[in-house]
Amino acid sequence: MHDDKPSIRIALLGGGPAALYMFKRIVESGRTDVRIHIYERKSMLGAGMPYSEEGANTEHLTNISDVEIPKLETTMEEWLPKLPEGSTKRFGFNQDEFHDLKVIPRLLFGKYLADQFQILLEKAKNKDIPVSVHLNVEVQDVKDDPEANKVKVITGEGATSFDHVVLCTGHQWPKKYEGKVDGYYDSPYPPSKISKKINYPVAIKGSSLTAFDAIRTLSRCNGRFTKDEKDVLGYQLDKESNGFKMVMHSIDGLLPTIRMHVDEKEVSKKNHLSKEEMLSIREKNGGFIPLDWLYEEKFKESFKKKDPEFYKHIKNLDLETFVESIMSFREKLDPFSLFRAEYDEAEKSIRKHNAIAWKELIADLNYTINYPAKYFSAEDMLRLKKVLMPLISIIIAFVPQNSAQELIALHEAGVLSVVAVDRDSKIEPDSAEGITYHYTDENGKKESKKFRMFIDCVGQPLLEMDDLTFGSLVEYGTVSPARIRFRSIEDAEKLKREGNKDVVITEKIAYLKLPGIMINDDFQVVDNMGVKNNRVYVMAVPLIGGLNPDYSGLDFCDFASTAIVKSILKMEENKI
Repeated sequence: MHDDKPSIRIALLGGGPAALYMFKRIVESGRTDVRIHIYERKSMLGAGMPYSEEGANTEHLTNISDVEIPKLETTMEEWLPKLPEGSTKRFGFNQDEFHDLKVIPRLLFGKYLADQFQILLEKAKNKDIPVSVHLNVEVQDVKDDPEANKVKVITGEGATSFDHVVLCTGHQWPKKYEGKVDGYYDSPYPPSKISKKINYPVAIKGSSLTAFDAIRTLSRCNGRFTKDEKDVLGYQLDKESNGFKMVMHSIDGLLPTIRMHVDEKEVSKKNHLSKEEMLSIREKNGGFIPLDWLYEEKFKESFKKKDPEFYKHIKNLDLETFVESIMSFREKLDPFSLFRAEYDEAEKSIRKHNAIAWKELIADLNYTINYPAKYFSAEDMLRLKKVLMPLISIIIAFVPQNSAQELIALHEAGVLSVVAVDRDSKIEPDSAEGITYHYTDENGKKESKKFRMFIDCVGQPLLEMDDLTFGSLVEYGTVSPARIRFRSIEDAEKLKREGNKDVVITEKIAYLKLPGIMINDDFQVVDNMGVKNNRVYVMAVPLIGGLNPDYSGLDFCDFASTAIVKSILKMEENKI
């Protein structure tokens, strides 16, 4: 096969999980008239940031098991026995202990994903599909050429033209103060940078999975976990780290829930709205998809069969009242007492193969909301972020059991605590070292606490359009900033008067500016005139998170890749 053969030329920018699922969809599409180029800045395909040393050490675990992984070439259950005996021990894992509900070390999972990519490369070769893999290559720019109906990918070696480009660039962790202020870390990644002996308290912003990554690393550098005669996990500080403590700072002082049994594999696919369904709802609602409709029809109605008893309690509750009832209950309890109780509940759920229906359905609602969120009114998007997302972020974290055991052991050893902070809390970097954490506690008392070391663990930050690495897409208007319409101009004017700088009001319409860039249902970028681009697609979560509040993970890779390849092939068929 040669480049000069007529073909559909597709470039995948990035070689992590998003590119893996894109590649799989293309190879299995039945089309052999494709020419695929994969650009990866690192030396391996498949793992991406979360499952490589950029995002994990041996102590870091996945929060997804074999049965929950959207289909790849082989399951982990099929893959693990084929590895050389004992080869998984360097990842801190005994392959004899594996079962399809067990989570595994992220670095081992990265090897699994890398092997899946290699299997697909071989599959493409057998189908006579040309693939060019560019490892250790940094893409410098992407430039659209509407007149030629092509898009150029620019590297240090020059420019190459393609019919379609898919941005699979994955996680990005911009640095704000890291490197400028000693002891300040804008993220815990790569974990090697925080792998150090410490003899003083560390401030951690956040209390979800990103925070747990930092906690697992720091705890191993400054002590060791032990088990007593009853097999209960404990923690012992090293002598030289006797002043070491970790303080999580969490809105409302809440901890996330723990992995449980899930009744249905790939739960997220159940309630995805089709394009036809979304269009029908929008036609009835002035172009919008109401958040209340999703809550009533896709969440509450699910309980009629799943958990009729729970349905009786919530059938008359609106969204705000439902969330308040769950959150107020959690806020009344000591966070670690609740965490222990939920650990026992999750263990029972797994042992008896019984799902915890309301948690499972909230996770399902999260996935259901993301795809149509771009059609919310601005009023509903603000409600989503203020009311529902705080609850969803707690429920869907699904902390692995091992991590939960370690957190409990650290807390009981007096090494780990959680502090409730308000939404207006501020981190003030100190010129010499560390930060001062300013917040109002749960009793209304204003606090200012000094820490020599601070780690921002709130998760993947959303990027603005101007943060896009490929400047030509911004300069030439290929992309446009994400925004959604207000249903009522009066609502927009009120927010504007209250000082909301993201509100834009024109003579006839009002918008709310969101982080990132505009995309349509096929993940194509959209320009300022609202015109879709048939050449440039985006799967990079940091750039589309404004319109899709919690799109991430392998479920997203599976779903988005299906939509993108279907769109590409449909366009190519229309050319003929």
